[in-house]
Amino acid sequence: MMKIAFARAAAQAGASAVGVRGGCCSTTIPIISAAAGARATVMARRLFSSASAATPSSTTTNTVPPVVSTVPLVYDLHSPENPTVPNKETQPIIFIHGLFGSKKNNRSISKQLARDLGRHIFAIDLRNHGESPHDPRHDYTAMSEDVAAFIRSHGLKDSTLIGHSMGAKAAMTVALTHPDLVQNIISVDNAPVDARLQSSFARYIQGLKKIEEAGVSSLSAADKILEPYEKDLVVRQFLLGNLHRPRVDPGGKPSPTLQFRNPLGIIGKSLDHMGDFPFKDPHRVRFGKPALFVRGTKSHYVPDEVIPLIGQFFPLFELVDVEGGHWVISENPEAFRQGEFSLLLGWTMIWV
Repeated sequence: MMKIAFARAAAQAGASAVGVRGGCCSTTIPIISAAAGARATVMARRLFSSASAATPSSTTTNTVPPVVSTVPLVYDLHSPENPTVPNKETQPIIFIHGLFGSKKNNRSISKQLARDLGRHIFAIDLRNHGESPHDPRHDYTAMSEDVAAFIRSHGLKDSTLIGHSMGAKAAMTVALTHPDLVQNIISVDNAPVDARLQSSFARYIQGLKKIEEAGVSSLSAADKILEPYEKDLVVRQFLLGNLHRPRVDPGGKPSPTLQFRNPLGIIGKSLDHMGDFPFKDPHRVRFGKPALFVRGTKSHYVPDEVIPLIGQFFPLFELVDVEGGHWVISENPEAFRQGEFSLLLGWTMIWV
């Protein structure tokens, strides 16, 4: 497999290029070879955007931020041992999980990025996930307003948003609605389009509700109930990571019965809208700052056909493919980490 990287400076300096097709857009991939010890590093740049939107003069938006009742988001703060920024409010990274995920899913990668980049990382729980409050409304507009309120309440400046799947659409929505709060974004395996959510998520809800109805007291009992709904053990473990043993009363003993942190009824009703994207017209709103889109090579969430639309909403975007499926961060964490490390050092990516 060829490792793909972005080398903006090298591409601008000039390199031999080969043409490829990306939807309706003409695209080139400059290929540059460089010595890296005894090996050669292959770098390629893939920049998909229309000529009219390639160099926006400013970040523009014609939208009015919606009035939404926000909830305070629970978070973990991962601080670097050798910070490159003066404090946690300066250029922080906000990590946003996907559907049925939580801040703990990104704990390992957050610690690694904090160490590599010297920046503070806030791994958050979105509404109706993890330890954050529950709310009957669960859509991207509400989630993005929660994140915007989080940024303001903590006094964060020049934030980088990294979101996976549902979290990616939440991050994109924040960038388009509140561009002043965001320095750049990284969207992991999702795109700014309406798309049908995988049917497996509705099946998961059915299985998780069966577990709740059974009143199980152990993870092994929960796993047996979930197995007919999902054969992959890794996916089952991910879903069952939302189980916890609440206390019967404050200061009391833990309940013998496991319960899900997620309000399954609320999330189940929201599934029909989880594939939607709140913005439909890229001529009315765009994010004129850097945006990286990472997609798994075995995933269908970011097909080539949507690349031109990405370029209209995010004219300074770049795209990289990482070997793996939709769960690319957990499937190939080292490639993902190396890519983001280079990106956040200045949008020059060299993967070795």
